This record gives sequence, structure tokens and C-alpha cells, in this order.
Amino acid sequence: MTPTALGKPLALLVGGFVFYTAATGPFEGLIQRAIFLALVICLGVALYPLGAGRRWRPLGLAIDLALAAASLAACTYIVVNYDQIMSELPWASPLDMALTAGLLLALLELARRTVGLIFPALVLLALGYAYFGAHMPGGLRHRGFDAAYITETLFLGDLGIWGMLTGVAATVIAAFVLFGALLLHTGGGQAFIDLAMRLGGRQVGGAAKIATIASGLFGMISGSSVANVATTGNFTIPMMIRLGYPRPFAAAVEAVASTGGQIAPPIMGAAAFVMAEIVGVPYTDIIAAALLPAVLFYVSVFVTVHLVSVRRGLALVPSDELPPWRRILAPRQIGPVVLALGGLLAGFWMGRSVSTSAFYGIVGLLLAFAVTQAGRMPAREMLRRALDGLEDAGRGLVIIGVLLAGAQVLVSMVNLTGAGVALSSAIVSLGGDSLAMVALMVGLVCLVMGMGLPTTAAYVLVAAVLAPALTEVGVPPLTAHLFVFYFATISVITPPVCVAVFVGAGIAGTSWVAAAGEAVRLGAMTYLVPFLLLLYPGMVLQGGPFAVLDAALAGLVLVVAIPALLSRTALTGRRWLDPALLCAAIALAIWPHPVTPLLAAGLMAGSWGLARRQQRVTA
Repeated sequence: MTPTALGKPLALLVGGFVFYTAATGPFEGLIQRAIFLALVICLGVALYPLGAGRRWRPLGLAIDLALAAASLAACTYIVVNYDQIMSELPWASPLDMALTAGLLLALLELARRTVGLIFPALVLLALGYAYFGAHMPGGLRHRGFDAAYITETLFLGDLGIWGMLTGVAATVIAAFVLFGALLLHTGGGQAFIDLAMRLGGRQVGGAAKIATIASGLFGMISGSSVANVATTGNFTIPMMIRLGYPRPFAAAVEAVASTGGQIAPPIMGAAAFVMAEIVGVPYTDIIAAALLPAVLFYVSVFVTVHLVSVRRGLALVPSDELPPWRRILAPRQIGPVVLALGGLLAGFWMGRSVSTSAFYGIVGLLLAFAVTQAGRMPAREMLRRALDGLEDAGRGLVIIGVLLAGAQVLVSMVNLTGAGVALSSAIVSLGGDSLAMVALMVGLVCLVMGMGLPTTAAYVLVAAVLAPALTEVGVPPLTAHLFVFYFATISVITPPVCVAVFVGAGIAGTSWVAAAGEAVRLGAMTYLVPFLLLLYPGMVLQGGPFAVLDAALAGLVLVVAIPALLSRTALTGRRWLDPALLCAAIALAIWPHPVTPLLAAGLMAGSWGLARRQQRVTA
């Protein structure tokens, strides 16, 4: 059997391993991580064969088998010698160095096949800097570390390859990937699409609003912007184009709305689980802190889409294409979604671990699916869908597992060499201890460092290197990490390397440059949301109810006023007064004072009321 033919059974094995350990609890730390990584690398070799379809495939097959064998040998070594590694901190032998090299080669090669050259190049750069640091000029120089010391750090302990990031991937993230895959395969995807069509279809720009709502609902479960675009975009983008929407606009709406999935609770993508571990707070605290910014993100996108649709006269979705409410609310359609989220929230409420809560959600989902489909769907078909979900989860974990293990190598080398501390100190020095200047520089560097990287890898990189710069100037750790997380997230819609836009433009059959321009305009508010976290502690639900109210008012004013200003929306109909009113409201909203958000909200409400009155008089 060839590696490619092994893909399905290996994917099922990975999914089964995740389900079993979510139900019974994980193995000992390094053992869980080593088994997980061995399965993921073998599956990755099967799913991404080297030289597939080319004449030199036999050579590629030999390389694939060698990579799989090296990975299995290294991971088996860790499992067998777990007690010795954790108790004796052994010195690196030539065998240890060889096994480390083989495992690193497999990880970097799979990263190259799955996400491109940028990420493995960064990891190699970090390794090279650790090894050759003694020969670097000026402030870049450090004492340098030999191959044995690097091996001990990376392989013979829990600070390198087997560190926290790999641990999160092998437990919490794996459980939620399985949860999302099973939910989509048991009808959750269609439920989200139908609900989005009903809620947004009969409004101006209905197809674009369907894309916004559907992508938000999908994102709350999948937590992957590119996966969102690929999944919902294949439905929403052709519908927008068919109804006469410009192709670049259709691609941009889907890309921007899908990006919000990374910041929308309850799952928020793999990076949020990593953040909980780095910051050292419960995952429920991350969800709570991200809730208001996520709401503002989607209100901003929705308002922008509405204003642009009104100005361009974009079409509604025909009534006969909308699903009836009785189908949307039928138990067989909505039941699995409700029970899945109910089980998840019940686990959180009872204080269970995140992976155990995900298991409760999976159990609720499967029970609801079995009960609601009994008599409607053959048992064989129900089993097939469940197995398809397991298989999909296994496939989805290849990229996550490889990326986080590689990111763990990168972070361990950054910490070993002190590069992160040096860069953070340089930013604080350049910013002159000014929070505004430091935040601006950190945001810009985050956007650049995140380009071309998946969100999780981008967040890990900027969290290790840049978040300390914010904490040095007094920003609370959770707020600092959310700040860099948001900028790492929106790098996927920021030119020139905007991966989510590339995917959307490919589906729409249009130029990515035009789509990227539309995406930046549609997502303009998303670049300001991170700064609101610094201005208003209530944005992350800190400071009491009045602080939260101030933050919510300021945010709502901004998400309405900025799109209105950019789309040249008429309020009074007077050329200079309208932008002046909007700019005044924006200025009041970003001035952090207990009274200014209320004044800004009053100004916006008065302006909108005046506009409505003039419309009635004109009519």
C-alpha cells in the first residue's frame, strides 16, 4: 500500500486518537505529544506526497518513507525513554542529535508542502541564529550554542519540540478541530447557511449580508479564515456574482467576514487556545475578553456592506431562493447544533477542562444527530458521516500539528538567544516609552511578520517577540496578547500577502489586487479595534459595568461612523457638514473619558435622526 492510499485509515486513526484522549484524558505530557506528532507526520506524508504525478515520484516516495521512518523513530524514542528524560535531564548523544535532525527535517519539509517556504525559512533562521550567534556583529551577537545543547533544548525536555504549543495542539486544539468537523458533517454547515440566508437575504445587498452572517457562524466553529473562505465562499461568492455584484467586492466581503472567525468565540481558532496557555488564564477568560471586540468587528462589516450596497444599489436575494423558517428550525436541522453548543457550554459551566468540554459537545452532537435522523437516514449513512468527520478532523490536524510543533522550535530558539527581549527593548526605546508609539510600531511589525503565515503561527511569532514590548509600557498581559493576536489575524487580508483574499479572488475569478483594495476598505475598522483595547479597559470586560458600557458605546459609534465616512453617506445632505459631524463623533469616541462615548453616541443619534427627518420631508 502506497503512502497516498494510507491517507484515509491514518486520518481515521488520528481522529480516533483525538476522540479517545478527549474522552479519557490525555497520556503523560511528552507521551501524548510524541504519539500525536508521529501520527500527524505520517498522515501528512500520505496526504502531501512529494513529486505526486511526476516521473521522479519513486524518488519522492523514498524520501517520504525516510521522513516517516525518522519521525516514528524519534517519537518512539521519546515514549520509551520518557521517565529518563523527565527525571535525569540526559546529555545529548550522537543518536539524540541524529533523531532530532530527522524529526526537524520532517517537520520543516511538511511545513513547506502545506503552507509554503516562509514559515520553515523562519524556523531555519532561528536555528541558524542560535548556532552561529557568537559570530554575529554588534548587538546581534550572543554566546552561541553548539549542536548538543540545541538538541538537549529541542528534544530532551519539554521546552523545545515537546513544549506547550505542541501540547495544546495534541489536546485542546485537536479536540475542537474534531468538534467542528463532526458538526459540519452532521448538518451544521447547512444549518448555518440556511439561517444566514433567511436573516440577510431580503435586505439591500442581501447576498453580501448572507456571506457576512454565514462566515461569522462558520468562523465561530471552525476558527480558520482561509477554511471559511474556501467553505462558505464556494456558495456565497457565486451567488453574489450571479446577482450582479462586482467580482472584487464579492471576494472581499467573503475574505473580510471569514477573517472574523479567528476572533469570534467560542472557538476563535487554534491561536486562542495557545494564548490561554501563554498568558496563563482559563480559556473562558479569553472568550469573555474577545466577545465585545468580535461583536464590533461583525457590526462594522455588516454596516459597511449595507452602506456600500445602498450606494451601489446591489440586489436582494429572490424570495423563492430563501429557505422557509420551518425547515431552518426543524429539530433535524437545528438539533445537532443546539446540543453541540449546549454540551460545550455545560462543560465550561461545570468547570471541566477545555478538551473535556469539547468531548461533551461531541457527545451531545452525535446523540442529537442520531435521534433526529432516526427513521429518516439509514444507520449506515449516519455512521459514514461520523467517520467522514473523524477523517476530516485528522486531515485538518496535519497543518495545525506541523505548524505548532515548528512554531515551538522557533519560540524555544527565540527564548534561548534572547532575541525577543532584545527586539522588545528596541521597540520600547524607539517609542520613547509612549504607549501610542509603541502600540503603532508593534501593530505594523505584527502585520509584516504575519504576512504569508497562518494565523496561529503568526500569533505565536509576534506573541514571543512583540507582546513583551506592550507589557513593558504597562499594558496588561491579556490585553497585550489580544492586541498582537488581532493584528496577526488581519494580516490575512492585508496586502501584499493576503492569503484569505487570494482564495476569495480565486473563487470569484478576479484580480486579487482589486479584491485586496476592496477588502482593506471593507475591513478598515478592524485595524482600529486593537487600539480600542488599549484605550478602553472595558473592551475586554475589565473595570466594571460602566467601563464596559463606555467601551461598547465608543465602539458602536466608531463601527457606524467610520464606514459612513468612508462611503460618503449623506446625513444632512450638506457637503461639508456631514463629514464634519462624523469626524467629531469619531474624535469623541477615541478620547477615553467617561463622558465622551455618551456624547459621541448622542451626536451620532442626533445626526441620524436629522437625516431620517429630512428624508421624510423630501419624500
